Amino acid sequence: MQAWAECLTGGLAACCACVFSNPLEVVKTRMQLQGELQASGTYKVHYRNFFHAFYTIGKNDGILALQKGLGLGMTYQFIMNGIRLGTFQQITNAGLTKDDEGNLSLPKCLIGGAVSGCLGAFVASPSYMLKTQLQAKANTAIAVGTQHDIQSVSSTLKTIFQNHGITGLWRGASGAMLRVTFGSASQLTAFSKCKEKIIKSKVFEEGSLMIPVASSMSASVVVVMVMTPFDVVSTRLYNQPVCKETGKGLMYNNVFDVFRKIFKTEGFVGFYKGLGPHYFRVGPHTILSLVIWDKFRQMLMKEP
Repeated sequence: MQAWAECLTGGLAACCACVFSNPLEVVKTRMQLQGELQASGTYKVHYRNFFHAFYTIGKNDGILALQKGLGLGMTYQFIMNGIRLGTFQQITNAGLTKDDEGNLSLPKCLIGGAVSGCLGAFVASPSYMLKTQLQAKANTAIAVGTQHDIQSVSSTLKTIFQNHGITGLWRGASGAMLRVTFGSASQLTAFSKCKEKIIKSKVFEEGSLMIPVASSMSASVVVVMVMTPFDVVSTRLYNQPVCKETGKGLMYNNVFDVFRKIFKTEGFVGFYKGLGPHYFRVGPHTILSLVIWDKFRQMLMKEP
């Protein structure tokens, strides 16, 4: 397949998955911002758990609020995963993820997944920033984190560009790049290695849907455990208030400052805030996107 087709299939697969996973992204974002830089027990808990968050958001903001930021989410998924999955597949097609014996090399897979993820996250960063800020915006009674006045995507982008230039659109990108670099490396490596093992074991017939399903289920657990701390850091960086004059964040200086402050005030568990909704978001999204991606590629590669 040509490079553009690899990117297109990856982007479309992720968009399909996003429709189902976006409500979980809203819940995850709210839970990650709850109690920001506050010790446990010193703040009001609006969202007690994953299910309570769903109920609370639906009750106070309306049921449609659970799909808040869907357009931006799909834009981000199409750009980021189109580049990420397309680039990784091109690396795989070139044989750069295999060892001398033709088997998948764990270090090479990790590097390929990391590089492709980092590239995709950088390019798609502005859409992820706006998505995070929009999904954090809530009724005053259940608001957590900084509340940004987003009237429309176009006007917000224009305002950011006018006030802070092109760099303002990539504020917080460092956190997102770390998040996707580690997430992509773990996800794609786990998926590729599991798929290779399953095919070699002949547990399922060649071409069976269960091969990508089983492989993606394994990858979903790995990626959530690896990526959640970076996801929390990324959410905090994107949603923090900004100095109008300089465009710099008012709560965190950089990605390392976020790690330091979260650990100091919220402890190690602060890095795993929203772990439940994060798995329920990333788990199904990983399974759906990788299975759909795998099937799209199979269909496009079939001889006419």
